[in-house]
Amino acid sequence: MKISNSKILITGGASGMGKMMGRMALEKGAKTLVIWDINQENINSTVTELSKYGEVKGYRVDVSDYDMVQKGYEQVVKECGGIDIVVNCAGIITSNKTFDQQTRQEITRTIGINTIAPMFVTRAFLPDMLKRDSGHICNITSAGGMLGNPRMSVYGASKWGAIGWSESLRIELNASHSHVRVTTVAPYYTNTGMFDGVKSKVFPILKPEYVSRKIIRAIEKNTIFAGIPFGYHFIRFWQFILPIPLFDFIFGEVFGIYHTMDHFTGRKN
Repeated sequence: MKISNSKILITGGASGMGKMMGRMALEKGAKTLVIWDINQENINSTVTELSKYGEVKGYRVDVSDYDMVQKGYEQVVKECGGIDIVVNCAGIITSNKTFDQQTRQEITRTIGINTIAPMFVTRAFLPDMLKRDSGHICNITSAGGMLGNPRMSVYGASKWGAIGWSESLRIELNASHSHVRVTTVAPYYTNTGMFDGVKSKVFPILKPEYVSRKIIRAIEKNTIFAGIPFGYHFIRFWQFILPIPLFDFIFGEVFGIYHTMDHFTGRKN
């Protein structure tokens, strides 16, 4: 998918990797960058900062609110025209509590933003793409959706759900011979502040600029599934090969994967 001369919408685009990807898209010649975010102050500052690279539009949208997504979609189409690339980047993690301590609000909010919101956003923009028989949906999920991990059960469930939906959508579009493409991205812990306090022995905490470049490249190459880093895929291989108790001991205890969230603090503000 060519980013040059395209109109790209990024949810969660006023901070973190969403903001970085927006800048990279404009540097690659994107015609218009549309930012959806919940934080109006961040939207204003990001629009001002990135406008030197090209045309930037910012809208306050709660992507977990279906009606707000629909109104946002109508406003974007009216003011910017059809969107060529949608990047579902908005995501949250609320705590490192064990599941028995999770509140109803934490569960519904996490699933709402990480799993349901990408569906709402895609459902709004996909029909236009299908009519044009052109477009790209990129869903930023997580390596946490590929492997169970203590102290992130709700987050993991939300990302497992997002991966399953994203892959199913891709297969549906392929079956209908559509030229609309879907890329699913599953990064490991990334140093955006969202996972502050996480400790990792096996894989280093990823730099957001690195992950952002990988995602933009995956869109350009129409990559089906991008696990970042690639080595993370080998964990899935050993999970298949080894008896579960042995896998739990080697990767969970010896390599420490099951303890990565023990000292999680998350973003303070």
